[in-house]
Amino acid sequence: MTEVYDVVGIGLGPFNLGLAALLDDTEATGLFLEQRSEFIWHEGMLIEGTTLEVPFLADLVTLADPTSPYSYLNYLRETGRIYEFYFYEQFQIPRREYDDYLRWVSERLESCVFDRRVESVRWNEHTERFVLTAVDPATGDAHEYHAENVALGIGSQPHVPDELAGHSECDVFHTASYLHRRERCLDADSITVVGSGQSAAEVFLDLLDHQPDGGYRLDWLTRSDGFFPMEYSKLGLQHFTPEYTQYVYDLPQETKDELIPDQDLLYKGIDVTTSAEIYDLLYRRSIGHRDPDVGLFAMTEVSGIEETAGGYRLVCEQTQTEQAFSHESDVVILGTGYERPVPDCLDPLSARIAFDEHGRFEITEDYRLELPGTEGRVFVQNAELHTHGVGTPDLGLGCYRNTRIVNQLLGRERYPADTDTVYQDFSLDQFIEHAPGATVSDASTDDQRSDASTRSASETHTD
Repeated sequence: MTEVYDVVGIGLGPFNLGLAALLDDTEATGLFLEQRSEFIWHEGMLIEGTTLEVPFLADLVTLADPTSPYSYLNYLRETGRIYEFYFYEQFQIPRREYDDYLRWVSERLESCVFDRRVESVRWNEHTERFVLTAVDPATGDAHEYHAENVALGIGSQPHVPDELAGHSECDVFHTASYLHRRERCLDADSITVVGSGQSAAEVFLDLLDHQPDGGYRLDWLTRSDGFFPMEYSKLGLQHFTPEYTQYVYDLPQETKDELIPDQDLLYKGIDVTTSAEIYDLLYRRSIGHRDPDVGLFAMTEVSGIEETAGGYRLVCEQTQTEQAFSHESDVVILGTGYERPVPDCLDPLSARIAFDEHGRFEITEDYRLELPGTEGRVFVQNAELHTHGVGTPDLGLGCYRNTRIVNQLLGRERYPADTDTVYQDFSLDQFIEHAPGATVSDASTDDQRSDASTRSASETHTD
């Protein structure tokens, strides 16, 4: 008899792994398929000394269930590091340890299956279930799985603009591959980092740290107006809460499309500690008027890369003065972000999936793809930035999203909704509810006030 799962997850990153962990002690049956042979999280960026940008409480389960055996603290207890962490006295943990924690959880969940690359997902009209076909990348063997629901968690992939692509990956590569290419960097005469996000900053700092041994010229270019820090104030962080997520979801899509690009520094800037470490290292290197052989240049658009006899020439423009210039470098490292294309495995469902006018998924409030006429549900993980806002990739809110998914799979409230978690109001309705002196202005009253102001201004000019 064919086994039918309540949910089959595609991809195993922190979000689907968290879903697997929260489902583990419930009556729901789940299976989570990953094409790699073991759990690996951003292996090219596990630079020594780097930390998570969120507190350790944003692990897979704690914000939903602090008593779960899959919490970070229990990982420390089980691996014999709880006292070492106690004296470590840090809220943000080493990125390498977070990776080890995730692998530890994946090895303890029977629902996690590796060496399974999902090739297709289709809806069977007869059985009213999803049918997933997966292939073992090593052997080519095909496997078929049946599910009532699907959880899409394949994550993002490095984005390299077309105008910067097409060169040797040994010399021109994305920050996601940095550790795999670092030896090449250390042998170069000159290195240029492009981009101003956290990944670019961490790569620049690591190269700056190794520069005395490598003896290379190091430059950092970005089209941003400066090397700005990420917003990390306590009130600013309240944009990563269920309340703000709900507020954004309720906005008209046109308003969201204008709002979200202006919020880059809430989740794309440079960690203040990383920024300070870069500055302090440059300060020490420049004692006695020494030249650290480093350049930082913002407001620079890199529109192309040309191969030269000895390396590469970057075609650039200073965006504010519109001055064109070129810059030569042996190695170019691109911190140009990530993208989330529609995965090929969903092609059989493409006629059922609702897309907006920009070709993006239409996503419900509770993290489902709009699938008109289809009983089954496809849940999304980290694919809803355009509908739910800047908290989408946040590890802490990933736990909240998973509680919403689990409750739907179970058909009951296994995890109570998190409400009243902020000290500020985002919607006018909330503010009026909490502030006795606030009322909605009557439109006619506003018009009268506007007319009165116009008359008053006219009389003033007459005088």
